[in-house]
Amino acid sequence: MKKCNNVEFNINNVGQTVELCGWVSKKRNLGGLVFIDLRDRSGIIQLVVRPENKFYELASSLKTESVIKATGEVVERESKNSKIPTGEIEVIVTDLVLESMAGDLPFEISDDTTALEDTRLKYRYLDLRRPTLKSNLMVRSKLMNVIRNFFYEEEFVEVETPVLCKSTPEGARDYLVPSRVNHGKFYALPQSPQIFKQLLMIGGMEKYYQIAKCFRDEDLRADRQPEFTQVDVEMSFVDEDDVISTTERLLAKVFKEMKGIELSLPLQRMKYVDAIRDYGSDKPDLRFGMKIQSLNDIFKNTEFTVFQNVLNANGEVGCIVGKNCADKYSRKEIDKLTEYVKTYRASGLAWLKYSEGEFSGSIRKVVTEEELHAMKEQLEIEENDLILIVADKYNVTKTALGELRIKLARDLDLIDKNDYKLLWVVDFPSFEYSEEEGRFMACHHPFTAPKDEDIDKLLNDKANCYSKAYDIVINGYEAGGGSIRIHQADVQAKMFEALGFTLEQAKEKFGFFLEAFNYGTPPHGGLALGLDRLTMLLVGTENIRDVIAFPKTASASCLMSECPNLVDDKQLQELGINITEKGQK
Repeated sequence: MKKCNNVEFNINNVGQTVELCGWVSKKRNLGGLVFIDLRDRSGIIQLVVRPENKFYELASSLKTESVIKATGEVVERESKNSKIPTGEIEVIVTDLVLESMAGDLPFEISDDTTALEDTRLKYRYLDLRRPTLKSNLMVRSKLMNVIRNFFYEEEFVEVETPVLCKSTPEGARDYLVPSRVNHGKFYALPQSPQIFKQLLMIGGMEKYYQIAKCFRDEDLRADRQPEFTQVDVEMSFVDEDDVISTTERLLAKVFKEMKGIELSLPLQRMKYVDAIRDYGSDKPDLRFGMKIQSLNDIFKNTEFTVFQNVLNANGEVGCIVGKNCADKYSRKEIDKLTEYVKTYRASGLAWLKYSEGEFSGSIRKVVTEEELHAMKEQLEIEENDLILIVADKYNVTKTALGELRIKLARDLDLIDKNDYKLLWVVDFPSFEYSEEEGRFMACHHPFTAPKDEDIDKLLNDKANCYSKAYDIVINGYEAGGGSIRIHQADVQAKMFEALGFTLEQAKEKFGFFLEAFNYGTPPHGGLALGLDRLTMLLVGTENIRDVIAFPKTASASCLMSECPNLVDDKQLQELGINITEKGQK
């Protein structure tokens, strides 16, 4: 077994004989001496092979990424390298063994590689040798250890829940697994352990956690994967404050041990309606200002037809102000911003610049002096400020300006990437209306408890029904979320009715779960933290694939192992499955 890591050696080890194993990161022949940068998991150490050494020819023939074992004496380097921990020493090789010669590489193994991501994903085992990816996985490993230690100290019980489950509605699409012994029937891979962890509370476990693998068949993006890992937590005899407080203590431990950052507790809380109003998002990034502001009062009597029509339809005229940046945005650049907000269904973008005491811009001629003065006062406009305005339906206006706010902050370099802003978004709506489905659907899931005062609204006022739900937000990312669960059978039945389930449908989908409510259910609640996303935030990347060992592409495929793939007819016959062309029955 390999006994030592490269970075364990320093100037204090001069004169010692060491045995090292690893990969040839780089090889150089200078003045007859062969220098080898030997890389292992811990880092780089320099080997030196002299011309009189019997292994000189072997050393000279080594190709990059070949695996070797070397023995030699630690000596002080004449030309030191302060960029690496072992930069004061080198090892004069006395014995060298070639364990495996590498072939020609498909790309250079370095953090500044120019290889396309698809190429790196195809050869992921090579990509993992890059220092950044290797470090990311080690951070992830440490994070999991910190989390487990916390829950052990808090007397939580780690329980594994099933991976082959029953398909249930009200979520993303399930990944389905056909049953060989029950033709025509399917398992579903869990989108979360939600039902099982609630059953554990009914089972008297009281404090549960699990680092659980979850699966969702949904469209992917930079911070989403079809299979992901979450830190799943559930507690009995708790309210919202209890769950939030426990999570805050966990996050304080994580940030202290992982980043050396002391969080100030309790964390800020913000109501969902306020987050949408001020930031256009239920996961606001608070590392910079630029709140969304309403101009409805200013333009309530406007003669500008566009704004007038929006306000008459109970819409919203909103804006953000870019401070001291008007000169950075030409008409061409603002046209690009207009196209950007249109991708969020906004009909357009109005704008004004303030310079040398005067307004100019796309709506300068159609707004009155009184309206301009009111904007200047309300928005506290100063020299070289830029006002960007969207007028549309309330949600469209807020969403478009919220996304535009983030874009401007990035364009203007307003975000301190070394800063961390955490907050809770609370009091989520119980329901959200789906234009596609033509009905109200659960905003979180059908087991989320409504506010006590809103229980009577479940059937007749869904738009104004709020829940005991909460999300933890870090730097504009939803890092986790949860809720207090419904524990009364009559309230759960009313929730199913509100979501359009008949009693028979509810029993078909959740019968075993509803049956458990008949035998004594404690009040309970919990949450799930996204382990991948939390790791992503801690290491400072915006791509979740950078913190997963073997991720999928945006098309939910693995370029390395070439999955998903075809299976042979015999396997399909055993499962009772026939494959047809798309569109055929």
